[in-house]
Amino acid sequence: MSENVYHTPALYDECLAGLNIKSDGIYVDATFGGGGHSRGIVSYLDGRGHLYGFDQDIDAYANRIDSPQFTFVHSNFAYLSNFMRYYHVSYVDGILADLGVSFHHFDDETRGFSFRFDGDLDMRMNQSGSLDAKKVLAEYSEERLADIFYLYGELKNARRLAAAIVKARSKAEITTVQQLLDVVRPFIKPAQEKKELAQVFQALRIEVNDEISVLKALLTQSLKVLRPGGRLAIITYHSLEDRLVKNFFRSGNFEGKVEKDFFGKVNTPFQLVNNKVIVPSDEEVQRNPRSRSAKLRIAQKL
Repeated sequence: MSENVYHTPALYDECLAGLNIKSDGIYVDATFGGGGHSRGIVSYLDGRGHLYGFDQDIDAYANRIDSPQFTFVHSNFAYLSNFMRYYHVSYVDGILADLGVSFHHFDDETRGFSFRFDGDLDMRMNQSGSLDAKKVLAEYSEERLADIFYLYGELKNARRLAAAIVKARSKAEITTVQQLLDVVRPFIKPAQEKKELAQVFQALRIEVNDEISVLKALLTQSLKVLRPGGRLAIITYHSLEDRLVKNFFRSGNFEGKVEKDFFGKVNTPFQLVNNKVIVPSDEEVQRNPRSRSAKLRIAQKL
């Protein structure tokens, strides 16, 4: 499978520049996917440098890089620090995470990530996981479903969607994309259909893959794994993720609560590399429309 088919990396040049790659450095690509960013990082490394590419989806293994400077780690990046200990790595010089969903997932009609195809409502990044979208729709309470659609999908009609799902599932299981569309479409504005359906599917995907918790785990563990002067580059695609990253970079906590010492200096483990968030150029969006909502933030550990 070619890299272009699997995924086109967003903000490629900006990520590589932001990591300030050293030829003898140790790096982590927490979201290997098609290997686009990883290949760029490896191209900078000499015999002393190394890159560890994490991906919980075994499909990504087919894209691994044939280089002594690369190790594929079949794992969720939530276990970053454990695997660095396993590989006897004390500190790394940079960590990259592109939190977007690979084209491969959106375009594989068997995985259930997209409303463009009818198929099984799965949405698991790790196909050995026990929770899929069918289970969420079948077992979650109306209140919990409403919370997911509101918090993770930012949908104003979250309660109506949840009520409709609970009513529909009392008559028949919701197991396919088309069945879910039949339930939610009456509550979606026709002019906003693509956007709102994407929000519904995003909310379910975030819940199935516990994406907020694993992002928090990555950010927290980066403090242990990064050496002083090491850089952390994160690409987010929705406001909930971006807010967490922004708060953590500025204050070292997820609430964004700034603490100051006796002299009024802000206590933070990071120095911002880019004070203003980096977004794709018009040329990149035209070339790769799926990059349009990407936001890159980079910080350096103090």
